[in-house]
Amino acid sequence: YYINYKLLKKKVNRYAQQLEIGAQDHHYVLKDFSRMLDNQIEKIVLFLLEQQGQLANRLCDLRQQHDVILQLSNGGSKICELQEAYRGVGHDLLRLLFFVEMNAIGLRKILKKFDKRFGYRFTNYYVKTRANHPYSQLRQVFRHVGIGAVVGAISRNLADLQDHQGNYVSIYDQPALSHPDPIVHSIKAAVNKLSNSTNFLEFLGKHAFIMQDDLRSPSEDDVAEQRYHFMSLLLNLVNTFLYMVNTYIIVPTADDYSLSLGAAATVCGVVIGSMAVAQVFSSVYFSAWSNRSYLRPLVFSSIVLLIGNTLYALAYDLNSIVVLLVGRLFCGLGSARAVNRRYISDCVPHKLRMRASAGFVSASALGMACGPALACLFQTDFKIYKLTFNQETLPGWIMAISWLIYLLWLSISFREPPQEIKQDIIPQEARAGTVVNYAVENGITQPLLLSTEPKQGENGDQEYDDGEEESCEKTRKPVTSIVSAYRLLTPSVKVQLLVYFMLKYAMEILLAEASVITAYYFIWSTNSVAIFLACLGLTVLPVNIIVGTYISNMFEERQVLLASEIMVLIGILLSFHIGIPYSIPQYVGSALITFVSAEVLEGVNLSLLSRVMSSRLSRGTYNGGLLSTEAGTLARVIADGTITLSGYFGVAKLLNATLVPSLFICISSIIATCFTYNSLY
Repeated sequence: YYINYKLLKKKVNRYAQQLEIGAQDHHYVLKDFSRMLDNQIEKIVLFLLEQQGQLANRLCDLRQQHDVILQLSNGGSKICELQEAYRGVGHDLLRLLFFVEMNAIGLRKILKKFDKRFGYRFTNYYVKTRANHPYSQLRQVFRHVGIGAVVGAISRNLADLQDHQGNYVSIYDQPALSHPDPIVHSIKAAVNKLSNSTNFLEFLGKHAFIMQDDLRSPSEDDVAEQRYHFMSLLLNLVNTFLYMVNTYIIVPTADDYSLSLGAAATVCGVVIGSMAVAQVFSSVYFSAWSNRSYLRPLVFSSIVLLIGNTLYALAYDLNSIVVLLVGRLFCGLGSARAVNRRYISDCVPHKLRMRASAGFVSASALGMACGPALACLFQTDFKIYKLTFNQETLPGWIMAISWLIYLLWLSISFREPPQEIKQDIIPQEARAGTVVNYAVENGITQPLLLSTEPKQGENGDQEYDDGEEESCEKTRKPVTSIVSAYRLLTPSVKVQLLVYFMLKYAMEILLAEASVITAYYFIWSTNSVAIFLACLGLTVLPVNIIVGTYISNMFEERQVLLASEIMVLIGILLSFHIGIPYSIPQYVGSALITFVSAEVLEGVNLSLLSRVMSSRLSRGTYNGGLLSTEAGTLARVIADGTITLSGYFGVAKLLNATLVPSLFICISSIIATCFTYNSLY
């Protein structure tokens, strides 16, 4: 009753030959393959319902025995037998869940193979037409309808029988029992693993773009369990938070600092952007360094950031714009976000990875809001010896002290994952794979055992497999150069990276020039700018809650993507100063539309990227996270350079001069998205 992956794979090969010689057309292939899949899924679902019925009958019989035993005065031994009987039903339910999981994976694999072989999105058509139908059988496979009732019956009766005889305690009255049965834990874990429903936590995890392998082997999960250390994870999240604070804490005062050192106010673009310039290079070497260690790059990052912030603060008393820029360059060289992402990807167990990814996004958003907010607190001016402490230097001093404290905490509490385990990960993947994948690839006639022997099939089978299926080692081997990574980028991925570039460019233009624009048009103080930027930052999590909980369940992600791009375009158009006097409502309203739309766009864009990007980019130095980081960082560098160059035309023309490139890039990304719209699913 398992999905016949082998038969379907041969059918795909036969379709390709028929299309090549003109024996069949694409319409026939789509309809015939849909019919075959429908038959396979119907067979699976009917068997699933039959097995659920058998489990339900057994539970009814046990319920009758339960009622009889409760009336006996001394039924202790009978209670133990009844508990074992319920556990037996639980074990059979686990096997049934394993059956559903294997078939779900087999279905995903064959759909993906069909798309890859014929170049069009059959998956999108098939899932959309089948999953949303009122008589959907596909929903039985992916939503495991009816299993919840069996789980509830087992949980409730075991809870009644375990340590609560005669007390009439129900799981409905006391959901968190002190000693829940282990089989219930196993069933819940299996159900959670099987669940594919979208929620806020999953949306935030995708927003972090920590790529995950859908077919992760048990050996990898065991390795991650051994390497996981909560305090080390917390230190990575704190590093993420502090770095985002470090990035945005200077934004409200960067123009004043430039003026104090004798430069133009628009040099703030170079001051802010120099950090991003260095980050372009630091992301690569930190990503490579994380192949060997996590502690050492984090220590190096903290030391470099400590030096960079100290130089940034000392530039005022040294009256040197060069020292200021060198300090910011050092801060960019200390960007360890690639290490933070890599630690979550490699050292956090699969069951906790989505939460850790959501924590990464939340820490980034909180740091983005706290940076400008902290700038409000530095409205002072005093000297200690020859060192000046004012609103321009205090961000540097505060961050230097913060990184010093973090460095001490890191040295004491961080635990380096075992190196010997780390080196064994890829060989284990190449040798074994998973029980589930083996069962799916070889069908129900093959034993569900790990094997390192080559498969022997019918005549021609082995030749076809060698021609069509790459070895596990080859398909999952990480890329070793940026050129190899670029070759794996499909047109859809390139367009999504362009979209990511666009939204980061638009956001950086908005944030980096805010102090100059508001001072020129509205004569805002540093406090006002800081509060405005902090309020923008505080919209990140609420917006993600709305998108992750509601919008992503109501619309396709590609629809949200295109709508968000259009809203960013509207926000940019509303920001232009043409004809009428520029007002605060116009500026704040357009900024809010641009920023919020860009935040929505970022989450959906990275979610789509995580699905359409090659699995070979899920690990190694040149991974998908590094590519997206480089695209975003490059956008920030160019945006900050645009602000500085536009400053030569005068502050009066700065706003429109910086918005024109944003408008052009936004329109280009919308056109590119429209051309690849059908390939996004």
